[in-house]
Amino acid sequence: MMISRYRPLVLLSLLVAGCATQAPAPVDERIAAEQVRAPAASEARGLQVFALRNPAVAELSQAALQAEQDGDLGRAAMLLERALRIEPRDPELLQQMAEVRLDQGQWEQAEGLARRSFDVGPRVGELCQRNWRTISVSLERRQNPQAAGEASQRLQACQVEAPPRL
Repeated sequence: MMISRYRPLVLLSLLVAGCATQAPAPVDERIAAEQVRAPAASEARGLQVFALRNPAVAELSQAALQAEQDGDLGRAAMLLERALRIEPRDPELLQQMAEVRLDQGQWEQAEGLARRSFDVGPRVGELCQRNWRTISVSLERRQNPQAAGEASQRLQACQVEAPPRL
């Protein structure tokens, strides 16, 4: 008798819990890996700049990348927000969050985060390329092809040859 009285409440809580999880992003919506990361990695030659990272931030970043690969963009964003509370000016974190926002279709946020990453990060190398690719894709998705083309042209300035070794 007691169980049947609470059954609607239990069913409602299960329904709400089921709605709280975000479904994985469809493969065709995951544009960051295809249009930002892969091209930047394949063209990563010349001078590269890497910052030292806080171990907690590195762990959160890696967990966010795994969540993103699993299609759980909400969890990836949450992990990156935690990491950004620790290191709010980390250019790699800002760019990683920009790429998550790109996959979520939040074009303006993606562009803003990529610009912040560029402002505080290295002006050369793969990260710089990812910044401008993200900005370009965001502008393209917002129907601004001229500005997207200008952002794409800025990619070339990111490739600086390393000085010859002595």
